[in-house]
Amino acid sequence: IAVGILLSSEQVYADVSQTILLGELSLDGSLRHTSGILPMVALAHQEGLSTIIVPESDAKEASLIEGTKITPVTSLSQLVSYFRGEISLPEYKPDEVLEYTPPAYWTTDLAYIKGQEHVKRALEVAAAGGHNVVMCGPPGSGKTLLARSLPSILPPMTTEEALEVTKIYSVSGLLPSDTPLIRHRPFRSPHYTISNAGLVGGGHWPRPGEISLSHRGVLFLDELPEFGHTVLEVLRQPLEDKLITISRAQGSVTFPANFMLVGAMNP
Repeated sequence: IAVGILLSSEQVYADVSQTILLGELSLDGSLRHTSGILPMVALAHQEGLSTIIVPESDAKEASLIEGTKITPVTSLSQLVSYFRGEISLPEYKPDEVLEYTPPAYWTTDLAYIKGQEHVKRALEVAAAGGHNVVMCGPPGSGKTLLARSLPSILPPMTTEEALEVTKIYSVSGLLPSDTPLIRHRPFRSPHYTISNAGLVGGGHWPRPGEISLSHRGVLFLDELPEFGHTVLEVLRQPLEDKLITISRAQGSVTFPANFMLVGAMNP
């Protein structure tokens, strides 16, 4: 908006027909981190926009989309100086990516669990085929521990899957600043008091819920019978279609929801 005002009032002259400007302008003129940079850059690249100007703090995340020219900017005054030709802004060059080694992220590894061989075998079959699982057993039998170990036997995410998950967390504002690309499969375990909107997503401006945050990962519902009937019913369509559409007065938004559902309950 600020650049549009500067251009329309002829304070600055620049051709921005092939440029997209992303970022939040603070009161002191600096550019702040903006949630959802990654999907916006992906769409700009898809539409053929050649130059993408982003806040400096978001340059690393934006550079995940190959074939884009990312220009980081720290403030509006720096951008104005760039448009006037007073300074040059170098294109952001991401650090060299070495051969990827999956991090030792999971603190619970299925290989460390002794006993419960029949349950571990069932989890292995479910992980191999992407099936959903419900575990029924007395308290203290290890249902939660086994569920938390499930991501440790799932295959590493491909780059395409990692980008899908990262886009969701970027839109939600949950992407860590030091982790531009999420490489591990999500594991979400909401409490049984969660609302429908918290599970499937919602809000005035629709945001992803737990089923989308667990996309390409595991959604664990502990104490399954304690969840409300309507909450469990809203899982039916996402489990079948692998996506969820949220409709509001402003429009409809579709989020991916391809997850493994794992439930645990007492007999």
